Amino acid sequence: MRLYETRQRQIVPFEPAGPTVRMYTCGITPYDATHIGHAATFLAYDVLQRRLRDSGRDTWCVRNVTDVDDDILDRARSLGVHYLDLAAAALSTFEDDMEALGLLDAHSEPRATSAISEVRALIGRVLESGHAYRAGGNVYFDVSSAHDFGSLSQLPREEMLVLAAEAGGPIDDPSKRDPLDFVLWQASAPGEPEWSSPWGAGRPGWHVECSALALRELGSEIDLHGGGADLVFPHHECENVQSEAATGRPFVRHWVHSGAVHHGGQKMSKSLGNLQFVSELRKRHDPMALRLAILTPHYRSAWEWSEELVTEASERLERWRAAGQGDGALDETRQALDDDLDTPRAVAAIDAVCSRGGSVSSAAELLGVVW
Repeated sequence: MRLYETRQRQIVPFEPAGPTVRMYTCGITPYDATHIGHAATFLAYDVLQRRLRDSGRDTWCVRNVTDVDDDILDRARSLGVHYLDLAAAALSTFEDDMEALGLLDAHSEPRATSAISEVRALIGRVLESGHAYRAGGNVYFDVSSAHDFGSLSQLPREEMLVLAAEAGGPIDDPSKRDPLDFVLWQASAPGEPEWSSPWGAGRPGWHVECSALALRELGSEIDLHGGGADLVFPHHECENVQSEAATGRPFVRHWVHSGAVHHGGQKMSKSLGNLQFVSELRKRHDPMALRLAILTPHYRSAWEWSEELVTEASERLERWRAAGQGDGALDETRQALDDDLDTPRAVAAIDAVCSRGGSVSSAAELLGVVW
C-alpha cells in the first residue's frame, strides 16, 4: 500500500511498525450534529482499515472526543446547559450517524476529560525537558525550542500567525515569549470547569489532549495519524512537537489528511451556515447511498457536496445491488485502494464489471457499502 504522507508531500509506501496498525484520528468536539465534512474524514480512515484488514493486518483505530475546549464551553454557555450534557447529546447523534453509515467500531473512543492525569504528567515531562515555561498562570510550549516546528505544515510564519489566530489562539497574549507559543495548561475563566495541577487550577489546552490520549491508548510511536486538512496547522503541528518533547522519540510514522468538503461553492462551516448534517440527510436518503456519495471523490481532494451527487450514488447503488452477490472487481478494487485510497478508481472498476453483468458485492463491501 502507498499513501500520501503530509510531511513529505508525496505518496510513499505505508510501512507500519508491526502486524497491528496503530492509528489515531482526531474525532469530534461534540457541540453540534455530524456534518458531511466530519463523515468524509472518518469514512476515509474506515476504508483504509477495511483494506488493511482485508490484507491480513489488524487495526487499532483510536478516535478521540474533545469534550472540553473553548468551542464546547462557549456553546454550552450560550445555550445555558452544562457542557457535558451538551456533549452527551451531540455524541449520541454522532454515534447514530456513524452506525448508519457503517463505520467500523473504533478500538477506543476516549474523552479528553478522561485523560486529565495523563495531561498533567505529559506537561510535567515537557517542562522538565526544557520545551515549556510557566507565565501568567498558564503553561506554554516554547516553539523556539523545537527545531522541527513547522516541518509538518511547511507554512511561512506569517501564515502560521493567521491560522493560529483563526483557531482561537490569542497570538497577542502578553505572557507568551513568541506569538506562536501555544498553551498546554490554562487557568480557567470563572464558571469554566477546572482541575487541580502543580501550576494552579485550570484545564488542558486544545492540542495537549490529543497527545495525552494518543500516547495513553497507542504508545509512544503510532503508525498513522489522520484528520481533516484544516487540522494540519495549528493542531497537528503542535501535537507533534509536544509529544516528541515529552517522549524524546518520533511520534507519527505517517501523517494522512483528508480534503475539505464544500457546499454552495464554499467550504462547509458553521459561520457560513452551509453545513449539511448527516442526521437530516439520512432521513431522505439510504445511508449506504450517502456513504457511496462521500467515497466517490478522492479523500484528499476538495469537493462539492450536492443533492445531485447523492442521487447519482443512489442510482449506482441500485445497479450494484441488482447485480447480486459475487467477487467481480474485487482485485481491481484492492489495487485502487492500495494506490493512495483511490476510491474513484475503485467505484469506476465496480461500475465497469456491473455494466458487463458481473456481480460486485464483495468489492462493494471492501468500500463498506453493504446490502
